[in-house]
Amino acid sequence: MDTYRYHVIIERDEDGVYVASCPALQGCYTQGDTYEEALSNIREAMQGHIATRKQLGESIPAETAIEEVEVVA
Repeated sequence: MDTYRYHVIIERDEDGVYVASCPALQGCYTQGDTYEEALSNIREAMQGHIATRKQLGESIPAETAIEEVEVVA
């Protein structure tokens, strides 16, 4: 098995649910009642996403850049 490393974003919505996504894997997102559950769920979603791409003979996206940007408004 190959190892892949990606950044994920975990946010808490207005209902208190944690929503997790992996920007490099388009459409790869999930949720959980706790931060830990959302993190576990996104790992599982990412594994499934990558496995499906491999089965279909598609390339596995590489994360190109993540920048933290400070904005004064």
